[in-house]
Amino acid sequence: MTASLSTSHRPGESRLADHRTLERAGLQPLPQLTPPPPLHLVSPEGQLQVHTAPYRGSFATVLSEALRAAGLGSHVMVVQFLKGGVAQGPDRRLTLCGRLQWLRPDVACCLSEVAADQDAATKDAVMALWQECRARLLSGDLDQLVLDELGLAVALGYLDEQDVRSTLEQRPGSMDVIITGPSIPDSVMDMADQVTELRRGF
Repeated sequence: MTASLSTSHRPGESRLADHRTLERAGLQPLPQLTPPPPLHLVSPEGQLQVHTAPYRGSFATVLSEALRAAGLGSHVMVVQFLKGGVAQGPDRRLTLCGRLQWLRPDVACCLSEVAADQDAATKDAVMALWQECRARLLSGDLDQLVLDELGLAVALGYLDEQDVRSTLEQRPGSMDVIITGPSIPDSVMDMADQVTELRRGF
């Protein structure tokens, strides 16, 4: 097969011939379509979600979803304010999937008593976790932050409700914040985009 280098067959002449062929056949050429406007990218919008119940330890599903999100490439941090017993704290956080950080307070056991009955080291251990959360909420360097038993930590006096609410109000719009556990303050519930309530355990 040989290719012709002749310029006698020009695109304009070809289109004119096609137009005449359509006229002879009694057909009309299709109207020229106006191209659609370009798509505008929308910035991702995060949500403040609350998962609450009248009992503790009911949100394994939320934690497993956080692990799944990290496995799919999201930067996630899970903070359990009152679950101790592992001598962890911010300096010995656990990292999973390369993208999920898991923090617990550096205390000897799980906390269920009011802060006024605890020593200064215990109260400082819980506050150290909140300071880490506060810094990450304000910096916006996470895709998802899970705050387990945040409400109970407020109710027991370890954290200040006004400080928690103010910090949550300043969070970046692209970050998902998921609060789990009982005793969520009404002021935080009012901020939530989604509230899931478990009324009984199984």
